[in-house]
This record gives sequence, C-alpha cells and structure tokens, in this order.
Amino acid sequence: MAAGDTQPDLPDRIIVPRSDRHQVVVIGSGFGGLFGTKQLRHADVDVTMIAKTTHHLFQPLLYQVATGILSEGEIAPPTREVLANQKNAQVLLGEVTGIDLANRQVTSHVLGRELVTPYDSLIVAAGAGQSYFGNDHFAEFAPGMKSIDDALELRGRIFGAFEMAELGAARGENVDHLLTFVVVGAGPTGVEMAGQIAELAHRTLTRDFRAISTRHARVILVDAAPQVLPPFGHKLGKWTQEKLEKLGVEVMLGALVSQVDERGLTVKYKDGSEERINAVTKVWAAGVQANKLGKTLSEQTGAPLDRAGRISVNPDLTLPGYPEVFVVGDMISLDNLPGVAQVAIQGAKYAAKEIEGRLEGKPAQPPFKYFDKGSMAIISRFRAVAMVGKLRVTGILAWLMWLVVHLFYITGFKNRVTAVMHWFVSFIGKGRSERTSTEQQIFARVALQRLERGATDLVSEPGEYDEAQRRAELEEQAAEEARLSDENKRGVKV
Repeated sequence: MAAGDTQPDLPDRIIVPRSDRHQVVVIGSGFGGLFGTKQLRHADVDVTMIAKTTHHLFQPLLYQVATGILSEGEIAPPTREVLANQKNAQVLLGEVTGIDLANRQVTSHVLGRELVTPYDSLIVAAGAGQSYFGNDHFAEFAPGMKSIDDALELRGRIFGAFEMAELGAARGENVDHLLTFVVVGAGPTGVEMAGQIAELAHRTLTRDFRAISTRHARVILVDAAPQVLPPFGHKLGKWTQEKLEKLGVEVMLGALVSQVDERGLTVKYKDGSEERINAVTKVWAAGVQANKLGKTLSEQTGAPLDRAGRISVNPDLTLPGYPEVFVVGDMISLDNLPGVAQVAIQGAKYAAKEIEGRLEGKPAQPPFKYFDKGSMAIISRFRAVAMVGKLRVTGILAWLMWLVVHLFYITGFKNRVTAVMHWFVSFIGKGRSERTSTEQQIFARVALQRLERGATDLVSEPGEYDEAQRRAELEEQAAEEARLSDENKRGVKV
C-alpha cells in the first residue's frame, strides 16, 4: 500500500510480519532473482523471493520448447526445488504490483489475494517483456517469446498450422497462408526461431503428412534493420544471413511491420512501398520493454527512464537516495549494458555481496563492472555464430561452444541429461519428442484476456466455498458408489 494509506485489512489481504533478522526481498525468479538469492545462502539474512511464476525460466531456450525439441520442465525447473536446501530462503507466488520505497514494503497479488511484504534490502530483478513498439494489439495475432505460456502457444500454433493445412489440402483448398511462417525480428531469438521452424518443415515433418508437402512451407524472417544480428557485427551478420537462406529462410531486411491481423501482416519499406504477407502463424521476436516496475521506481526516486523503460541506476546498481534498493538485469540503464543473462547474473551477485558486506561492516565494493563472456546464436544443427572478445567463430565449432555453454547454465543435473538426449534425437536424427499441442495452448491466453479480471474471474472469492455442503455431497457420492459395488449392481440392466 502507498504511504499513509489507512485502508483496513481485508480477509484476502495479508501483511507479512517483520522478523528479527535482516530481511531481503528479491523480486523475480529469473537469472537475476535466482542467482541473487543463492548468493545470500550463507548470509545472516532472511530472503523472500516473490515471483509471478513458480519456476526459474531459462529463457534463451524457449524457442526449443516452441519447436518441439525440449519440454517446458527442462528449461523451467520449480524455484522451490532449486532453493529447497537454502534454509534462509522463502519463495512466494505473486505478481508485484507496487513498491513503497518510503515504508520499505512490496505489494504483490495473485488471484485476487494481496500480500504486503516488508524489506530491509531489496533486489529488483523483474526482467523485461515483449515490446510491440506501441502496437500492443499485435500481440493477439503474433505472440512473443518471453514465457512458457508464449512457447506453448507458439508450439500449438506452429504444429496446428500444419494440421489445418492437411485438412484444407485434403478438401482442395489453397493452404499457402497456413504453410507460411513469419518471424519478426532478426536478433538472436528471431534467427534461432526461424532456423528451427525451417528445419522442422524441411527436415523433421517431411514424411508425416499425405495431402501437403512440408518442404513447400515458407519461413520468412522480417526486420526493419539493414542486417541480421546487428550486435554481432557486419561479418557474422552476413554469414548468418547466407546460412539462413541456404536453409530456405527468406530474409526481408529494411521491412517495418505496420499492421498485423489474424490472416497475415503488412510490411513497409523505406521507399514507402508496402507488401502484404498472408500467414496465419506469426512470431514476434523484435524488441523488449522493461518491467513496468521501472516506472514505479522512477516516479518515487526521480531516476530517468530510457525509451525501453529501463531505469538509470548508480554505479553500484542502487537507486538515487535509496542505497538499500538494488536494480539488476534487463531493468537497468547503465553503461550501455546489453540485455543478456550474464548482466543479470553478475549484477545480482554484486548486489548480494554488497548487502552481506554491509551487514559485516566491510567497505563498499568498487562500482559494478560487467565482464563480457561473449554472445552466441544457433542457426540450425551444426551451424552457429559466437563472439567472445575479439574472437569470431562460425560453423560447427561455434555450434559445439553453444551446446556446452547452454548445457552449463541449465539448472539441475536431471534437466541437463534429458536436454542432451533430446538434442541428440533432434540434431543427429530427425525427431522432435515434444510435439504435443492442444487447443487450450493456442486459445487460452486470448480467452483469459477477454475476462475483466483475467484468471481471477475463474476462482471463487475468499470465503465463498461451502465446506459443509461439499462434504455432504462427497459422502453421499461415496456411499452410493460403495453400495453399487457391494450389491453387485455394476453392469446390471436397470
């Protein structure tokens, strides 16, 4: 609640009592939140992680969930399981909707329940979401790639498109719009997604259908930028574009998406000309927007926001005037740091060490300095690009480097083993072990958005459940089931 709010406590509102020990609240369960929490495992503090999901998401591999290579569990282990042995850590489910810096409180909500958690130190690692550059209505027809829900919806859309094309072709209909897949954004996520859809269509599914030839599917990569993979430099970008085109991906550069609807999208070129692309399946992998909590913090501190909603922080990652509040990862604007996992990991560890050092009376650390461990992007099997310092690597060597690095950062031994097995099946063979998709995956997000309060409208309010009535119903049902069995009346004609 905001400072000075005198609203009485409601049955569905809980205020967490303060403990005797120093309380650290961590917002987010991504790389920043998880590594920050783990860094405090030996500190004399109580850590409370608040996140809107119950898992730690290894976001760089989401596209492999969407294209049937990995299961969601392999890249999103339960946060509670990961932190089960850390006795000073507690995990709470909820989306943080407010931060009161003056009273040092964090407010979170889940399904209509409100929780107010006090803190002595705060690490904000809420990450970033997909940016549609002011055209949020595009999201209904072109899902992003930021969550498990996104990946499962895209899996349903991609495999569902082939199924609907098979039905349409069997009836003699034109199914080109169903066999056209458009990926918007030629950064690492877009490149990896386009490459895997192309492999799926041109290699994995070629023998599975009878009325269509998946080899005729079009995969189009669209970006307003003049090259593929701009952060990797011109040379690696050109090499990547050549390999994508050899794989069958149509690369359209200098093309700005101006309109998206259910049946396709429209792109506009620099000369003002426009082109319509008919495609039912669209993937949005262009641009990110920092979590809206950045705006909340900016309003209370005066720290400016950049165009992507990232907040300016001090060199030690704290907010101006609030040395107990650290912001890390995709939410910060500092020294042109990239929005990659390593920035979040290193920043969170730095913040945790600073908190522990203060409690032990140690001098402050030097300003945060990011150590760049390089960047990688996979194009298809045996093809990748890697940039480590001044070293530029392409081809199978970069692909092997990519495998090793990503395997290292997958959380849990079991998940690493199963990931290797699935990679072996998909990259050495032709199989995709995670091809299950349902209508629920495709339409659930849109259905929830049409409810006034989302999922909250689908659950009962606190106190509405009639326990006595439900108990009587269950007892009556159990007695009837037992009677039918005891009297041998199962299958007897009535």
